[in-house]
Amino acid sequence: MVETSSVQPLYSSNTTPQATTAPKQDRAVLSSDFETFLKMLTVQVQNQDPLNPIDSTEYATQLATFSSVEQQVQTNDLLRNISSTLGGNALNEMSRWIGMEGLVRAPAAFTGNPVTIRPDYEQGATAAQLVVRNASGMEVQRFDITVGEDTVVWGGRDGDGNALPAGNYRFETESYKDGQRLATTLSQVYSMISEVRNDDGTVVVRMSDGSELSSDMVDGLRAAG
Repeated sequence: MVETSSVQPLYSSNTTPQATTAPKQDRAVLSSDFETFLKMLTVQVQNQDPLNPIDSTEYATQLATFSSVEQQVQTNDLLRNISSTLGGNALNEMSRWIGMEGLVRAPAAFTGNPVTIRPDYEQGATAAQLVVRNASGMEVQRFDITVGEDTVVWGGRDGDGNALPAGNYRFETESYKDGQRLATTLSQVYSMISEVRNDDGTVVVRMSDGSELSSDMVDGLRAAG
């Protein structure tokens, strides 16, 4: 295993999603429409030709149609309530992630502690290098790694053994075959989760380096160590 750091939490917060007024508005419109429908139906009955009355099946059809609309509105309300409940439950569950380290394809905040990296190798690669870049994208270090090695631990030192400054660093895996570079891939890192929030129905995870990802982009969790 190659020596190489972890990240510390910056802050945490939870945001409660705002309740929607759409169900109340739908019900208000439905109630108004229903009253209008009953008035029109009453006028229709009062003014029908006594010698040629409207077939009762037409009334039944009209009532059934309106009932169907009413049921659809109620179903929509129910679905909104279920969605809101599930979203709240997901947020409550994922709030436990705060303070843990998530495996993400993103930069990592280096504060002096080792960062655990999971390189990605191109299929058919026979050699690989790990490239370290600072927040400006400048290459600060590169070194050989063994193809197939699951994890690399980076200690935050350059090739001469000098400690690098604290900051955000990203890690790229360069895959080679017969001396030819096949691909360059942003590597996954274990980075501290500092915030989890609901953003328009999507649970967003904020990492300690400041990057924000959808919760489904977190491929693993572990206790901070």
